[in-house]
Amino acid sequence: QVQVVESGGGLVQAGGSLRLSCAASSSEFLTVMGWYRQAPGKQRELVAKITSGGTTNYADSVKGRFTISRDVAENTMDLQMTRLNAEDTAVYYCNADSRWNPTGPGAYWGQGTQVTVSS
Repeated sequence: QVQVVESGGGLVQAGGSLRLSCAASSSEFLTVMGWYRQAPGKQRELVAKITSGGTTNYADSVKGRFTISRDVAENTMDLQMTRLNAEDTAVYYCNADSRWNPTGPGAYWGQGTQVTVSS
């Protein structure tokens, strides 16, 4: 059983910064953790993900602005978001995976946290 909980969303002005955190309680080893987001009327999309070895992958739209980090031993993960713009407004979901070399998101999702960027 894996439970995933996000925190840190909120309202921020364009150009500002926000930090999201995720904590997972798991008896399984989590190979990949990541952040996904879903804006109104759009499909859920990958924002960034990080493996247990520290390899990261970012969506082109957030490269250079967002930084993902992770504490493997503690099963926690952060997303530092800077230079936010209106297009970053979405519900952000933490995702965790226990498969090795997975394709696509893992089976474990948090409840989501709203990020709203005002212009």
